[in-house]
Amino acid sequence: MDVNTLLSSLGGTAFTLVFFIVALSIIVTVHEYGHYIVGRWSGIKADVFSLGFGKPIWQRTDKRGTVWQIASLPFGGYVKFAGDANAASAPDAHAVEGLSAEEARHTMPGAPLWARTLTVAAGPVFNFIFSFLVFTLFVLFVGQASDRIIVDEVAPTPYETGLQTGDQILAINGQEAPETSGLLGFLEALPRQAQMSYTVLRDGNEVSVDGPYPYPVVVAAVSPKSAARDAGIETGDVITHLDGTPVNTFWDLQDYVMGHDGAEMTLTVWRDSKAGGETFETTLEPRRRDIPADDGGFETRWLIGITGGLLFSVGTEPVGLGEAILSGAEGVWRIITTSLSGLWHMITGAISACNLSGPVGIAEVVSTSAADGAMSFVTTVAMLSTAIGLINLFPIPVLDGGHLVFYAYEAVRGKPLPDRAVGIMMTVGLAVIMTFMVLGLGSDLFCK
Repeated sequence: MDVNTLLSSLGGTAFTLVFFIVALSIIVTVHEYGHYIVGRWSGIKADVFSLGFGKPIWQRTDKRGTVWQIASLPFGGYVKFAGDANAASAPDAHAVEGLSAEEARHTMPGAPLWARTLTVAAGPVFNFIFSFLVFTLFVLFVGQASDRIIVDEVAPTPYETGLQTGDQILAINGQEAPETSGLLGFLEALPRQAQMSYTVLRDGNEVSVDGPYPYPVVVAAVSPKSAARDAGIETGDVITHLDGTPVNTFWDLQDYVMGHDGAEMTLTVWRDSKAGGETFETTLEPRRRDIPADDGGFETRWLIGITGGLLFSVGTEPVGLGEAILSGAEGVWRIITTSLSGLWHMITGAISACNLSGPVGIAEVVSTSAADGAMSFVTTVAMLSTAIGLINLFPIPVLDGGHLVFYAYEAVRGKPLPDRAVGIMMTVGLAVIMTFMVLGLGSDLFCK
């Protein structure tokens, strides 16, 4: 490995690590602040609010006596409430000894059951709320595609096109264009040919122009840990040939990849540049992936890891607050249901355990989204926030869900679990978490 390659590798690793820490810090801060603020509202005193673990590198004590700190290991965080034995919120059996009833009320073990339950549940709930707000604001900011197919911007391609910004597409190849919601189905029914005839409304006049197929192989996104990313494919690239054969549409690409059962293939790629565009070849092997199906299950397909984009982007229009709120809620719910379905299918063996991502895989996803822009990074953080909130609700001791199970037992029996039982279950829970972390890391390192 030469010096330039080494520096490039180190630079990429640093970029990945920095944005992974930033994303994790945002998610952890949201989660732990949920615990803190609801605990405070419920009358439970917080001794420490820490971003990171280990030796503190910055501290400040507020007027309530809570120590706010940033610690040296920036991979998580915690709130330690009065009466907690440690950062994992294990109860301290002797915390309320010698305290008055009023003093004990402000500790975690001495607080009423309802206060403890709300405080513990608040962390995951705040993760969901954060994601919901991001998704809702995204829809409000970006809007939705207008009903009319109005060209907002034409993608750079090596093909000649007569389309211009502001054109309203009325027909393609003589077939009347539908509303935007039915565009993909309409395009799929068109003949898959290199050149098409477009009838557009331009400056109040109907004109006919020629251009390429409206769904060429324009790369809108490249998946992390994919064959395309390893082969150097980038967002904005246009794939023009597969093994020397011209490819006109994104569907042609899909059919070709799925029909070759993972065989190596050579892609001819056009990339926009200051010099006006350059063409190069790259070789890759498609990889088997389990992807969500419309029926809620999963299907296994050969993929190279790219998302296709249209020849043009469609103009948008504002979205009402109610519709944006509904969209934000649907986004959170979709992540929850897909995650649970994926986990169940892995447990039952229906799909590969390679679908499980560990810290390395998550860091790659985050850094990839950061490279694609601020909007992509923020939405990725929001998606991870929902996933982490969901994981914390699993009924595993050490996690918030485990504590909620303890409280449910207490509500039914009228007394808490014995300290010895709690200690054993916390140890078992930690072992389960460590096992999943090892499996995730193994997936990161050994699965393509």
